[in-house]
Amino acid sequence: MLISRRAALTGLATGGIGLVAGAAAYGGLYARHQLQLVRASLPVSGLPPALDGLRVGLITDLHHSRMVAREDVEAAVDLMLSARPDLIVLGGDFITTGQREFITPCAEALARLTAPHGVFAALGNHDDDRGVPAALKKQGIAVLMDQRARIEINHEPLEIAGLLFWTQRASAIARVLEGATAPVLLMAHDPRRLRQAAALDVGLVLSGHTHGGQVVLPGLGAIGARRFPVLSGTARSENTTIFVSRGVGTVYVPYRLNCPPDVALLTLNRLSRLERASHPTGQNHAGGTAGLGVES
Repeated sequence: MLISRRAALTGLATGGIGLVAGAAAYGGLYARHQLQLVRASLPVSGLPPALDGLRVGLITDLHHSRMVAREDVEAAVDLMLSARPDLIVLGGDFITTGQREFITPCAEALARLTAPHGVFAALGNHDDDRGVPAALKKQGIAVLMDQRARIEINHEPLEIAGLLFWTQRASAIARVLEGATAPVLLMAHDPRRLRQAAALDVGLVLSGHTHGGQVVLPGLGAIGARRFPVLSGTARSENTTIFVSRGVGTVYVPYRLNCPPDVALLTLNRLSRLERASHPTGQNHAGGTAGLGVES
């Protein structure tokens, strides 16, 4: 039986619509809840022997909201606790702008987090500077707002610094770091702070904000502006290593495609002179993706 051109095109169109609908259903109902534990080893310049092998847990971009249920936050907590990190860092965007009713539930869900060397948080652009930090501090989480905390691990000091989202100039970041005499772990929600951190010779930056693009189209990459030095994973610039998490939640649309949510367990390793030579400036390593991003 011969099939007319019109019938053939109609069939193709119907099939295409079915594929799009199937992808939409998968991304909205399934993929955005498929939380992964990402494990990565990070080469850190200037890391003393006593801190070699330190395991840092990173959770960011929870976005607890009408689109992201408390169960997603609790799943991130469970997965992080199962990894048993030495130290936990929370990278900001605990809620989504304008949905303040989720501040307390989010902080309460995070209250179970514990690590031998503490739990520290920085704020993101969706967080206010009063309600969110107050709720987190009530649960025993140290919130660093253009501030530093000094801890000691194996008799070796480590400075943990947290930037506010709008602290962007190198001079302002330098004031936060002024007087630091130990290696610095910098919590900066926005990975675009890599440039300033490298100029200040910061050894390690942990970030989120990009959601890994949230929607990554085959052959096209992530939807969004080419604004970020790294979209997800690990990169280096000068003597600075950055790790960017894809985050837990979603923003704008409750949807992920080819970009699963994650929490990360990061093992810090000393960077030898030989390794520095094999990590050229400005390139990505360990699966990092540069150049594409969705700003949240």
